Amino acid sequence: MTLDPITLGVIWGALQSIAIEIGTTVHKTAYSEQAREGQDFSVAVFDRRGRMVAQGPYSPGHMGAMSFAVKNALAAHPIETLRPGDAVLLNDPLLGSGHLPDFFITQPAFYQGELVGFAVNILHHTDVGGSRPGSQGVEGIFDYFQEGLRIPPTKVWQEYQEQEGIVGIIAANTRTPDKVLGDLRAQRSALRVGELRLTELAARYGRDGLFAAMDEIVARTEANMRAAIRRVPDGVYTFEDFLDDWGPGTDPLRVFVTVTVAGDSITIDYAGSSPQTASGMNSYINYTRSYSYAAVKCLTDPYGPMNEGALRPITVTAPEGCFLNPRPPAGGGPRAIICYRTFEAVIGALAPALPDRVAAASSHFANPTFGGVDRARGRRFVAYELVLSGTGARATKDGCEAMASAFNASNIPVEAQEANQPVVIERFELIRDSAGPGRFRGGCGIRRDMRFLADEGKLTNLSERQRFAPYGLFGGGTGGLARTLINPGADEQAVHGKQSRGFAYGDVISFQQSGAGGYGDPFERDPARVLDDVLDDYVSVEAARGHYGVVITGDGFDLRVDQPATALLRAQRRLQRSEAR
Repeated sequence: MTLDPITLGVIWGALQSIAIEIGTTVHKTAYSEQAREGQDFSVAVFDRRGRMVAQGPYSPGHMGAMSFAVKNALAAHPIETLRPGDAVLLNDPLLGSGHLPDFFITQPAFYQGELVGFAVNILHHTDVGGSRPGSQGVEGIFDYFQEGLRIPPTKVWQEYQEQEGIVGIIAANTRTPDKVLGDLRAQRSALRVGELRLTELAARYGRDGLFAAMDEIVARTEANMRAAIRRVPDGVYTFEDFLDDWGPGTDPLRVFVTVTVAGDSITIDYAGSSPQTASGMNSYINYTRSYSYAAVKCLTDPYGPMNEGALRPITVTAPEGCFLNPRPPAGGGPRAIICYRTFEAVIGALAPALPDRVAAASSHFANPTFGGVDRARGRRFVAYELVLSGTGARATKDGCEAMASAFNASNIPVEAQEANQPVVIERFELIRDSAGPGRFRGGCGIRRDMRFLADEGKLTNLSERQRFAPYGLFGGGTGGLARTLINPGADEQAVHGKQSRGFAYGDVISFQQSGAGGYGDPFERDPARVLDDVLDDYVSVEAARGHYGVVITGDGFDLRVDQPATALLRAQRRLQRSEAR
């Protein structure tokens, strides 16, 4: 069936709108802070053959894995066995996005008795059991059986009826049954909205019209993606970076990538990366694929649709048994901390080919979880935190402040945490002189200090870039290193980025995140922009001189650039740098 351009455009807009409405429903009805405030969920619409057609503006880590999760759900529950109102849940790390807290739900939509598509979503749940509150421990984990409840593809709803026995098992294996069941039912309600909208769309344009539009959207997306890849110079590009370690006292983890561009296809191979670890620090292949896809999409066709067609020209491989493609039952609970490194490794590899499109490495986020006893409410709690810092500098712009880079989550508002958890946020601020210098500077690191009014406190730290700073590009400097402290000040205690440890009532835990990398020679930055950064307290007067060669005189708000002294200092620094070579 051939569709006219206007009808095709309207159906495409409707599919996007359906995905967004599913996501909005999750956002408005979820119980947990990470879903309601941090937007740690994703949604998509699939066609009747299980191909992703449209997605919401959420996390690439979920979206890239979602196609595989749906295929695995349908392998266990073939299409001919599905009925209206069925909903298949899975969280198996190998079948989904790599860790147990991510619950994927796939629900079919039928029109006049015929399958017309699927509404799908995934949400990161607060706690699914295991050895640590939040189910994301690094230390002491040697397989995923220690990380919580694993659910193979299972019909948790059959013909709109919740299966009480299965839901009861889920509730019995979490420290936060109210939030987990609330979020699970929010997912299911949102998919019901998606099911109704898909059915309405089929009724309006007919099944054949809807199917033809979906086929055309996927085909055009693939064609556009291949055309964009053809504009990348053919070649073999490599890059290397390191994660700090896989727990206290362990070695760094090497991320080595080879990106091969050949005509209209790209192959990404992680051969040479470190072997899998006896910890939670592993990334199952679907998750590794996800952020590799996202990096290529950002560099080639960032404004085009993201669906099955966009994935076809990209092949992602990693040796079985490396930490980016571990053999089950390897742990993978804290795998989110790895995603920036795979994303940025592909970006770094393609930087020589696409210098005007790439960005330097971003500040690394922190994703700690906490457990304990809430003294005021007389109950146990699990708290999830996101500390998102600056993004890397680009060819024409500075990095941004306090934003997610490789995914679309948000910093959880202070008010939401304080209202729902036994915590007081004492500081939430940018860190001066943390941004990597460059012609365009990176975004600043974020400091977030949390005082916990809890007994029997347990912290599962999940942070990075405490040892290997975010890289700069084309002469740009690295960002400042991260650190985590308990009770910062004279008696402060440093906390390893992946340590599990206790804390006492009233302790302050300070997450001080790395700054992002800079782009280009810092001595080429406009001195007026350096002055603005000093006035905004992003950069100190000393760093302006030391990092940018800009001499600033005056005091208070009466600061100005000494142009002759700046020109002389920069000339001297360039001469010194030239002689050093």
